[in-house]
Amino acid sequence: MKRMIWVNKSDSFDAANEFDDDYYLSMSREERLETLQFLREIYFKIKKGSEDESRKGLRRVIKIIE
Repeated sequence: MKRMIWVNKSDSFDAANEFDDDYYLSMSREERLETLQFLREIYFKIKKGSEDESRKGLRRVIKIIE
């Protein structure tokens, strides 16, 4: 998949947040998950310096709060 980088200039934080919401809601579920995974992989490459197989999927954590 070809990734493009682009920039949106906003006048305020509210306008930027609204643009982000509209952008991500216009994507399909699969596209949002692909974007999330892409960003996670980049983050771990930068932060950790290597790919870890355990980082390939989403974490599943359940907390019970009483």
